[in-house]
Amino acid sequence: MNQHLVLTVIGDDRPGLVGELSAVISAHQGNWRESSMAQLAGKFAGIVEVGVDAAQADALSKALGQLKGLKVTVESAAAQKLCEAVSPGGTAPAGRRLKLALVGHDRIGIVREVSMVLAKHAVNVESLETHTSSAPMSAAVLFHATAELTAAPGLDAGALTQELERISQDLMVDITLDETIRA
Repeated sequence: MNQHLVLTVIGDDRPGLVGELSAVISAHQGNWRESSMAQLAGKFAGIVEVGVDAAQADALSKALGQLKGLKVTVESAAAQKLCEAVSPGGTAPAGRRLKLALVGHDRIGIVREVSMVLAKHAVNVESLETHTSSAPMSAAVLFHATAELTAAPGLDAGALTQELERISQDLMVDITLDETIRA
């Protein structure tokens, strides 16, 4: 029986970390499925989904815990959740797929305000990427965010857009919300 593990990994950034992590996963016949990794403030941070035979899962977890200089947390993904994520025909789940882009002067509370609006409309954040940059022709710091979202087919996109526009004025940011076609 195949088991899915979700690993969170953090440690001081240095060359070879991904190689060490992947070597341990491979040594236990684990299949590296999806991941997102970044260097943040001198730290390596990542999240990885691994498929592994249930008989190897405990040994893999123990071996990951012995990696030097990395803190690895292992969570077993609920089989029910994985099955719900794919419809019986093996296609993507029903629903609407949205993409949000945001840019504006950096300040405390931007992610909180936007995420509260999304939650109010039962919109799920599948991925969120953020970064800061210097504004052209000034020393101001700009905050950038892009998010991939999913919502129920009955989402009132007009109401969501209106509420995002309202908070964009309060936060002094530009927010763009587009519906994308699910592949």
